[in-house]
Amino acid sequence: MNDVSNLFSLEGKVALVTGAAYGIGFAMASALASAGARIAFNCRSQEHMDKALAEYKKLGIQAKGYLCDVTDEAQVQAMVADIDKDLGVIDILVNNAGIIKRIPMTQMSADEFRQVIDIDLNAPFIVSKAVIPGMIEKGHGKIINICSMMSELGRETVSAYAAAKGGLKMLTRNIASEYGEYNIQCNGIGPGYIATPQTAPLREKQADGSRHPFDSFIIAKTPAARWGVPEDLMGPAVFLASDASNFVNGHILYVDGGILAYIGKQP
Repeated sequence: MNDVSNLFSLEGKVALVTGAAYGIGFAMASALASAGARIAFNCRSQEHMDKALAEYKKLGIQAKGYLCDVTDEAQVQAMVADIDKDLGVIDILVNNAGIIKRIPMTQMSADEFRQVIDIDLNAPFIVSKAVIPGMIEKGHGKIINICSMMSELGRETVSAYAAAKGGLKMLTRNIASEYGEYNIQCNGIGPGYIATPQTAPLREKQADGSRHPFDSFIIAKTPAARWGVPEDLMGPAVFLASDASNFVNGHILYVDGGILAYIGKQP
């Protein structure tokens, strides 16, 4: 009988994690590296890339960074070709790069809406399209799309983000449907509310020592009664990138502390 731990090994695999300079992308890329994968990531600025490479080096990870705008198809095709030459054909793609604009819908310009859709939905299409031919040739592949609870729920001020993440959920299912016969599994991870530097202002104590109102709201809505941390996404990422998930396809794994299962505390 094979050692079950071997199912989770990524030894010899090449992983591209978009937007993995910091935050949850960095945590997931670090986890894939710990499981044995060689890591490639993209940035749009040399400054962010240099900082990220230094952080990876601190962890003993030999990550390879590429300057690339993932909404630009020509740049993406060139980056994938470079990764093929530098590290090998990509086995694992994590479509993590994304933005959010919190603007009430009637105050949001069409250009602002398009920008969110372009980065959060069109880019995963462009990057997936670029790596799928190599995966078909190799006879296997893993694509992980970073979805959101907004793939399922609406909320004030996030119309573009929710539209994009809902679309990404269905793109995930369609890639699974279209390319499953080639031994390519495409799944999503839907993070809950994660404690990162970007969300730190929402968790700051008030002047009277009480919780920030949004912090209180999230704690009350989460059965785990806490925010997630980037490390909470490491195990799910390794699972969906490894042979342990070879018959899991078109699934969205919500890592949300139970929010989607819970109606919330009674006031």
